[in-house]
Amino acid sequence: MCRREFEQAVTGAAAVIAAGRAAAPAKGTPKRALMKAGTQHGDTDEVLRVLAAFGVQHICGGLPSPKLDENWSVEALIRLRKRVESFGIQLDMLPLPLSSNPISEAEYPHIMLGKSPERDREIDAICQMIRNVAKAGIPAVKYNLTLLGVVRTAPTPGRGGAQYSTFVYEKAEQDPPLTEAGPVSEEMMWERITYFLERVVPVAEKCRVRMACHPHDPGMPRDRGFRGVQRVLGSVDGLKRFIEIAPSEYHGLNFCQGTVAEMLENPGEEICDVIRYFGSRGKIFNVHFRNIKGGFLNFQETFPDDGDVDMIQAVRVYKEVGYDGMLMPDHVPQIEGDTGAWQAFAFAFGYIQALIQLVSRED
Repeated sequence: MCRREFEQAVTGAAAVIAAGRAAAPAKGTPKRALMKAGTQHGDTDEVLRVLAAFGVQHICGGLPSPKLDENWSVEALIRLRKRVESFGIQLDMLPLPLSSNPISEAEYPHIMLGKSPERDREIDAICQMIRNVAKAGIPAVKYNLTLLGVVRTAPTPGRGGAQYSTFVYEKAEQDPPLTEAGPVSEEMMWERITYFLERVVPVAEKCRVRMACHPHDPGMPRDRGFRGVQRVLGSVDGLKRFIEIAPSEYHGLNFCQGTVAEMLENPGEEICDVIRYFGSRGKIFNVHFRNIKGGFLNFQETFPDDGDVDMIQAVRVYKEVGYDGMLMPDHVPQIEGDTGAWQAFAFAFGYIQALIQLVSRED
């Protein structure tokens, strides 16, 4: 992306900062917001150079390897961390090979298929990755516990002709009707999740590595599910149950604000209370900071300033609960000719940084 494109993409951020200056109280010393702009864009030198220019100083790196190999060795992870730091960027997190892909593409499928002893071997590998991450000085990992992956219907037009990622439950094709996991009830899902957490969280706690789990995207009706699967991490109540399974300060959420908004009938009215619930309990380890139009079972993923959620108020609540992690752009709209979505991401980075500056000037 050229300099001119970047400047055009982030022009709107200046207006946000100016509005904040006008509205900020004149008395007292403002309490600085502890959160920072971050991303999961990867860690190639090319990407790191762009992020450094954008002022993004915290990242989740790319997946070192799908399997436990030399790329997950302590020495390799230390080299990775130091290379990232050479760009003036901190490596705050790494992904585990438990991705948002559907089970047919999973690197470690048996954990969520619930098959022993295969899942025990996969859990052992995950535990060793966590130990090595700790020894390399990387404080957190993120992961998913999913069978369906991210489910969407066809994109729909958004602002300026950009394409917005969309989901409409009644238009979603449940084809084939079942995944290779077959019918999976709530009880089966909770058993598999609990089995994993009971074996992995104690290792993370001993190593002092935070484990940030992403919710199921999107939530589905409890009476119908989707392709035979009940999505227990696709509701706020499910996430509340999840954080209680393993009582540890190292067990928490990769809090995808967009995904959580998709669980709600009225995201604009409800999301801040959900942020407050998990944030006040210290269970938000990372934030995917995106906005939507619509709500449960029918939504579009928008530009951050074009959705139903008041993103300024959301950042104020993150500040209120003392959240000190990253706010990451996520699932940006598709703009014609925007190779790699860098223009859309540049807009999102500028918007996030402007909001952080704004709330840092407020009491």
